[in-house]
Amino acid sequence: MKSNVVIKTDLKELGPVKRGKVRDVYDLGDDLLIVSTDRISAFDVVLPNGIPNKGFVLNQLSGYWFKVSSDIIPNHLITTNVNKFPEICRSYRDILDGRSMLVRRAKPLPAECIVRGYISGSGWKEYKKSGTVCGIPLQPGLKESSRLEQPLFTPSTKAEIGEHDENISFEGVQRIIGPELSDKLREISIRVYERATELALKKGIIIADTKFEFGIDKEGRLILIDEALTPDSSRFWPLDKYEPGRGQESYDKQFVRDYLISINWETLPNVPMLPEDIVRKTSEIYMKAYKLFVGED
Repeated sequence: MKSNVVIKTDLKELGPVKRGKVRDVYDLGDDLLIVSTDRISAFDVVLPNGIPNKGFVLNQLSGYWFKVSSDIIPNHLITTNVNKFPEICRSYRDILDGRSMLVRRAKPLPAECIVRGYISGSGWKEYKKSGTVCGIPLQPGLKESSRLEQPLFTPSTKAEIGEHDENISFEGVQRIIGPELSDKLREISIRVYERATELALKKGIIIADTKFEFGIDKEGRLILIDEALTPDSSRFWPLDKYEPGRGQESYDKQFVRDYLISINWETLPNVPMLPEDIVRKTSEIYMKAYKLFVGED
């Protein structure tokens, strides 16, 4: 683990790079090299400055959860060990070590698979107005952060950078990818979430919700891709401080969202730089999540 901040990579020998909000992806033929940078996005906008150790945390936690869930669903991970990467990658060891993974190529499915076990964020806002979450009716009388009787599968479309993901009904997913595959996505997403929740509670963490992405590999198998159960894709709450009826302390990106809301950032002419204290605290939050799950100091 290194404290230098990597905003973007430009590994010229590996060819053109495809940049996502956080990850830089290099095409190695049959496989892909995914590099988790320290970029951070909020409200679908990439912020100007990075967060120390963030890429390391995302990469290591994804690797951990891919292994933990591999008996439920295969995934795209080949290795996170730079020594096992193709020879052409190894000259970039200083950049790649700890923040990259070699993965199998897959065709991503056009839906993000969100599982909610607790009512929070946009789900809570909708429930207060209509008694629903993503159009799904829920029982009356729930409080903010209440645990749901059963996890909800609430998919969304996958937007381009700078655009907003849009919630979509389960029937909408069925129309896009077919009923059989849609049923499988819902079943597997909930099973992985429940497995993760069980493990997390033993470590003193509530996983309020999370987002998965899936793809089809060259053998035609459905596999888990992208990232898994990181502070970017999930809400992690400390179990010992959990109290329904209010927002929760968290080990995830919500800290940055809350800061941006506090400064009314949408009224500003430019996307704001994060202050040094917000950057430092965010880095500490991400590292806390890593240490709680992986158990390293």
